[in-house]
Amino acid sequence: MKPLQLLALSSLAVCLSAQAEIPSEKYLPLSVSTEIASATVKACAAKGYNVSAVVVDRAGGVRVVMRADKAGPHTLDSARRKAYTSASTKRSTSEILENVQKNPASQHLPMIDGFLILAGGVPIKVGDEVIGAVGVGGAPGGHLDEQCATAGLEAVKDQLK
Repeated sequence: MKPLQLLALSSLAVCLSAQAEIPSEKYLPLSVSTEIASATVKACAAKGYNVSAVVVDRAGGVRVVMRADKAGPHTLDSARRKAYTSASTKRSTSEILENVQKNPASQHLPMIDGFLILAGGVPIKVGDEVIGAVGVGGAPGGHLDEQCATAGLEAVKDQLK
């Protein structure tokens, strides 16, 4: 084989190798985000809770905001911050809260800008990949916010495969 041909083949192999290393990732479509938020607010309304639900993408960018007619103004920010916290840590905010309460090394997590360490934020996953999160604020307890968020995700579970 001639040196020029060898160089061309080597260059091709490097290019193909570089292409194989570029990751592909799933994303959270607006239609699914809207369904999650709507189902979440409806689940809470069925229990008599006026809440806000915020769905964010994997980077914490807001995709959808829904606020029940009688939800307090504070529910918007709490829902957004719970969703952001869950997406950025890839965990439910109730897990993070438990960790902060048990682990002195975690005591400074609530000081991170944008974090809200209260139950009610749940990651949105396709398999093991976190593609976003939903946050809920306004029910009389974070555990109830989380139940509504989980109900919202349950409504779209067939689309998250």
